[in-house]
Amino acid sequence: MSTGSHTSPASGPATSVAQGPAGPRTAVVVEDEPTIADAVARRLRAEGYAVHIASDGPGGVALCEEVGPDVVVLDVMLPGFDGLEVCRRVQAARPVPVLMLTARDDETDKLVGLGVGADDYMTKPFSLRELVARVNGLVRRVERARQLVGSPTAVGSLRFPVAGGELEVDRAQRRVRRAGAEVHLTPTEFDLLVCLATSPRTVLTREKLLEDVWDWADASGTRTVDSHVKALRRKLGADLVRTVHGVGYAFEPGGEGAAG
Repeated sequence: MSTGSHTSPASGPATSVAQGPAGPRTAVVVEDEPTIADAVARRLRAEGYAVHIASDGPGGVALCEEVGPDVVVLDVMLPGFDGLEVCRRVQAARPVPVLMLTARDDETDKLVGLGVGADDYMTKPFSLRELVARVNGLVRRVERARQLVGSPTAVGSLRFPVAGGELEVDRAQRRVRRAGAEVHLTPTEFDLLVCLATSPRTVLTREKLLEDVWDWADASGTRTVDSHVKALRRKLGADLVRTVHGVGYAFEPGGEGAAG
């Protein structure tokens, strides 16, 4: 097994998102192409992250268990076993935001990745600047969610009538139940659902969702919104989120939504 693990001080000025109470945020990069792995690591270190690298599936799982990262950048195609299996094992051991890298711009692959616990994905070739923006966004959202637990804004649940019963969104515990059955959502899926559900029947643009859920200031990731909405529909039912073509999405409780 070929696994490299590296940690070094930041090579540039640290941004606030990369600094935690105990020091720099930790990122694990699991990528078998050394050129890509090194480029990603250098850019994240320049942002203030302490970065570790693994070059295969088993090594990626072991490295995540060892260092307990704040975020994982994970390639889908890896030696040993693939990134989907890495994501399953890492998320089962300890929930952590995962940005997946894929060489194929295939919607099915992306939905499978989201289904095993990835929070976001990028297709190769990608912009390092955008990758850093997405990683920072994932870390910020996790930190914000932790701060909200137990706060007045997180107290209580959102409840809506749905076909077959009730949808309950417990914001304090970050748990979702439909008709009494618990539904496992990734952190991003949960945040997207809360964003939509707090403004029922209101059309939210993809750009607004990117800003509020992903913390992005530009509209370069609208397809990411579409893929996460599809994942939500697959897990919660196609009737809950209505597509407004050319605009965005609206949460429609009571089984009035229509998948598009």
